[in-house]
Amino acid sequence: MIRSIIVDDEPYCCETLEMMIGNFCPGLVVEAVCRSGEEALLALNRFKPQLVFLDIEMPYMNGFEFLERAGTINFALIFTTSYDQYAIKAIRFSAMDYLLKPIDREELIQAVSKVTRHLQSPSEIQLEFLLQKINSSATPIKKIALPTMEGLQMVELDTIVSCSSDNNYTHFHLKNNKKVTASRTMKDVEELLLDFSFVRVHNSFMVNLNEINKYVKGEGGYLIMSDGTSIDVSRSRKEMLLKKLQPNRL
Repeated sequence: MIRSIIVDDEPYCCETLEMMIGNFCPGLVVEAVCRSGEEALLALNRFKPQLVFLDIEMPYMNGFEFLERAGTINFALIFTTSYDQYAIKAIRFSAMDYLLKPIDREELIQAVSKVTRHLQSPSEIQLEFLLQKINSSATPIKKIALPTMEGLQMVELDTIVSCSSDNNYTHFHLKNNKKVTASRTMKDVEELLLDFSFVRVHNSFMVNLNEINKYVKGEGGYLIMSDGTSIDVSRSRKEMLLKKLQPNRL
């Protein structure tokens, strides 16, 4: 059995999550339910959990402050949070896992299955990147952490020319003909890059608008990118793309 603890200041959320883990995650045992960061620090020493469900928004010591005080992070993490756009974006960009409240059963099962498959604690790079973004929320996000077969690859957003789908993987095509393959679906990537200068032009392709050299007309047409590649535009996404390229177009 995998030892876990729940860290959340809301009693109802704790009870619900503990019940759902008991009903749907048979490989987990909840060793402690902690209502504060202070309780959680004590539980870390006592139970040595392999997985921590960590609420972000807690009084006195929030989830990120708890991580800073925990010292060496030798447990896997799943954040639990109500919708906070910036915090979620920072978590996504650091390639870490989270659950939105109210927690959905299927999302819980998927997150636990994914995390417990390897039970890897966050890397120093992930934590440093995450805490840096949380502690300086006014600073625009310029990098993304991509989980690859070798580990985490930090990539600057403005070096990405395009992204192409390969089942459960996505290839990031960078400037200077470099390529990074990440274990993220195109849907995940689309959610990640939605607020930046990226647009999905095909089920299999997403492009950086700043790296488009030319749009060639056709049923859907195609794009010629700054790296010389041609990317098809699906007919259903053509109008959206043209609006992005010509915002004042009637």
